[in-house]
Amino acid sequence: MTILATAVDASDAPPPAKDWRGGGGRRRGGWGHTVVGVLILGVMLFPVYWMLNVSLQPSGSAVGTPWLPLHLSFGGYAKALQDQSGHLATSLVIATGSVVLSLLVAAPAAYALSLFRIPGANLVLLVILISQMVPGIVVANALYSAYSDVGLLNSIGGLILADSTAGIPFAILILRAFMSAMPAQVVEAAWVDGAGPLRTLVSVVLPMSRNALVTAGLFTFLFTWGDFLFALTLTTTEDVRPVTLGLYTYIGAYVNDWSSVMATAVLASLPAVVLLVVAQRYVAAGTTAGAVK
Repeated sequence: MTILATAVDASDAPPPAKDWRGGGGRRRGGWGHTVVGVLILGVMLFPVYWMLNVSLQPSGSAVGTPWLPLHLSFGGYAKALQDQSGHLATSLVIATGSVVLSLLVAAPAAYALSLFRIPGANLVLLVILISQMVPGIVVANALYSAYSDVGLLNSIGGLILADSTAGIPFAILILRAFMSAMPAQVVEAAWVDGAGPLRTLVSVVLPMSRNALVTAGLFTFLFTWGDFLFALTLTTTEDVRPVTLGLYTYIGAYVNDWSSVMATAVLASLPAVVLLVVAQRYVAAGTTAGAVK
């Protein structure tokens, strides 16, 4: 009887659902998506390949460059390092200074906005968002007048301050979203143990916010490293010249030697590529923090 009941129950059971992940149609669709994705990726990365290809060619115009670097030449890199190494070092100092300044300002600000009941906190966040909508040329022109009065033109400190105007608001938004998602019990436990607000920030909140700190610092570095507008507006001499401005003047001086120009562009791209590869897992965690509670 038990066997018969089991057989009846099995006959009444609905047929098993088909696995939507299997089947030839699914596999064909997957291959099609892969091919489309590879084509799109190839189109997007072709300028990078062409930049690298031209940089490895002998000196000359980019119009007659072959599709493959069959005759490799590193003369463009030698000339780029000779002429642009100082500009690369200047950009590195400015970008690093902007990261440090942005995090020093943004971390306490995000800590206060997320963990303390501050009157007008929402208004402060609204102002931060509005500041991101102001065109950069407007900020650059305003800073030029102010810098001219206080003597910050053609200075590394002036460019660090200017570039931090883009990094600080973004860092505040990223860090606040992360800190708002932190368990309140952790912060309260630190307060119960006698830690003050500053000690709690340094010893508890910041170590737990490592992913968000890396994300904010990385994007601030990229903002500063690729800045051209502030560098062009706030420098009038060759004393302080980031690599973006150096590349701009390089094109005018060596327009017939595109291998050196592209070699400079490749060297200027390397720090950003290395940082993105090294910090990608921190960025993925930092940008999604606070999305789900």
